[in-house]
Amino acid sequence: MKHILSAKDFSKEDIENVFALARKKVWPTLAGKVMAALFYEPSTRTYGSFISAMQRLGGGIIPISGMGNTSVVKGETFRDTVETFSKLSDIIVIRHPESGAAHIAAEVSTVPVINAGDGTGEHPTQALLDLFTIQSHFHDISEVTVTFVGDLKNGRTVHSLRSLLSLYHPKKVHFVSPRELAIPGITGSDNLEEVLPETDVLYMTRVQKERFSDPLSYERLKDRFRVTSATMKKLKKTAILMHPLPRVTEIATDVDRDPRAVYFREQIKNGLYVRMALLSLLLAT
Repeated sequence: MKHILSAKDFSKEDIENVFALARKKVWPTLAGKVMAALFYEPSTRTYGSFISAMQRLGGGIIPISGMGNTSVVKGETFRDTVETFSKLSDIIVIRHPESGAAHIAAEVSTVPVINAGDGTGEHPTQALLDLFTIQSHFHDISEVTVTFVGDLKNGRTVHSLRSLLSLYHPKKVHFVSPRELAIPGITGSDNLEEVLPETDVLYMTRVQKERFSDPLSYERLKDRFRVTSATMKKLKKTAILMHPLPRVTEIATDVDRDPRAVYFREQIKNGLYVRMALLSLLLAT
């Protein structure tokens, strides 16, 4: 695999190869290799995770977070920017507000491209770390019920994780969202209470303010679903609560102390290991 653009690019064998390396936590050095991080859209965890991953592997970085101090403000095209950095680096990690941008980057880049989130499209590396986290808790995913909650229409992490989960045939997948934020063509519900008791993986997402053209619609929908300590009492003792982050108001802060809440406790560290594995597999010689 030259590029990592979509979760749909992965076979189950590909996934297990990545996870095997991530579990070993022993990677070849990437000394002498350089990663360009081109983040056209704000990011905290994904940006920091890739930077940390490359540095821990011994490689160098070209960190571009926000394009306000680049030639983009002079009118340079996206294609020209990507082509330039493909000559300055050995791999490009890119985040962009437009769906499909990573595929365009791959067309012009002479080095591997990793999609770190493209608009409302996909976020394949987040999906990999999410699946890695789920698998660490549930050996047999075919017996697991997953419930996605929140802004599912705009949630690129949900779109990618759905694709990966389909390879493992979970027992059930529920989609809970306001009608306006449902995934087009997918049968869902707006009733979280009725599916909580059977849920093994509760995957919360924030309502994405930046995707709304109408501020009033955002205000009306942003707190439609919220996990509190009362919610957690209705969840199985063996269940886990996940979130791709950032968290806004959809999970109360006191829930963070619940041992079933794994977004800070496991997902962030798992993301580091999975991204180190991906960089190693793409660049190690």
